[in-house]
Amino acid sequence: MEQNFNEFNRWVERKYHIHLDDYKDRQMQRRINNIMERNQIATLSDYERLLDEDPVKRAEFIEHLTINVTEFYRNHELFKSFEKYLVTQLAPQFDSLKLWSAACSTGAEPYTLAMILEKNRLLGQITATDIDHDILQKARKGEYSQAELKNVSPADIRHYFMEQTPGQFQVGLPLKKRVSFKKHDLLADQYETGFHAVICRNVTIYFKPEARDRVYRNISEALVPGGVLFTGATETLNSIDKLGFEKVDSFIYRKK
Repeated sequence: MEQNFNEFNRWVERKYHIHLDDYKDRQMQRRINNIMERNQIATLSDYERLLDEDPVKRAEFIEHLTINVTEFYRNHELFKSFEKYLVTQLAPQFDSLKLWSAACSTGAEPYTLAMILEKNRLLGQITATDIDHDILQKARKGEYSQAELKNVSPADIRHYFMEQTPGQFQVGLPLKKRVSFKKHDLLADQYETGFHAVICRNVTIYFKPEARDRVYRNISEALVPGGVLFTGATETLNSIDKLGFEKVDSFIYRKK
């Protein structure tokens, strides 16, 4: 079956420009097997035909491969530490902050950053990217459940969100104006530069070590000197000197 997966990876790369070889093999194969079982597909070649013929199944496949678990202030204590660093260390150095929320999923992370800028009256804009077009469409709508807002204070919910129906909230215009969404593949696309902070959390754990380090080197190039990378609670940088960083706080790395 491994050879079949290798061939399937080549096919996905040709058709959809998604580089599955950079993801950890067992995790990716398990995810593909799960979605094939859900669709009662026996072979990878049959699944290729289904994806070719059915745009709904194709969108489902791409969404299933990307990790879309999200909430505001995810890993709350770590995010509050990053907020403190952003306000006390980064903001005084730069007139206006340029932030990048990479692999932003349905948008809770970039809107959290927008709320931080608003609350602290800081100038700045957020670029939010993801590989999944449909997920980005959801992010632009900015609709969230009470559970996704569990780390946001009731006062901030009242101030920055509009309740549409009981337990369902819409991001307000002041936060939406701060965020620009665009499609981007961390493993394949060119990186924009000039960022003061890149927030890339809970995604590189799915990459092979060489792909993960390549992403971190590219992020280092995307940052201005003194800019920082904020990673997830399960992610660590190995050989941070070689990647161009120094550790300044829990899961916060500054470009040297």
